[in-house]
Amino acid sequence: MKKITYLIFAFIVLIFISECAGYKPIFGSTNIQFDIADYSIKGDKIIGKKIYSRLHRLSKSEKNDQNITSVKFLIDTLKNKEATAKDNVGKILEYKITIKTKIITTDFITDEKILNQTFISSLTYKVQDQHSDTIKLENKSVENLINKIFQEILIKLSHNIKTK
Repeated sequence: MKKITYLIFAFIVLIFISECAGYKPIFGSTNIQFDIADYSIKGDKIIGKKIYSRLHRLSKSEKNDQNITSVKFLIDTLKNKEATAKDNVGKILEYKITIKTKIITTDFITDEKILNQTFISSLTYKVQDQHSDTIKLENKSVENLINKIFQEILIKLSHNIKTK
């Protein structure tokens, strides 16, 4: 009896797995058709260049379509680091990093605004025993924030380019 139950259960799981075979995300990166014609970076240049390089890599993927939109990007970033928790002596126990990124995207030919939005994301992290570990944790937190902001930009940009 148990063998039959396991066999039926395995068959049902197989059916569910095969139903998901044609899954495609709505805002997939392959659906975005744009080419960066010009860009400028203000504020924190390092974070701005990391965001731009991801956008540039996305725009240079396999696109041979004539309907590609040429765009200009203005990336204005600001990184803020502040202490959120201290002990009785005044030693900092926890930091909060906030990255604020304003993206202005315009059509290169018509100067029509495609995206004009500010993205704010923040994370907290605890101070480690070793200073080098704290620096590594801070850098990892910044990378996670950049990834989160890039994904939000990607969603908004793909939606605005498709509805243009």
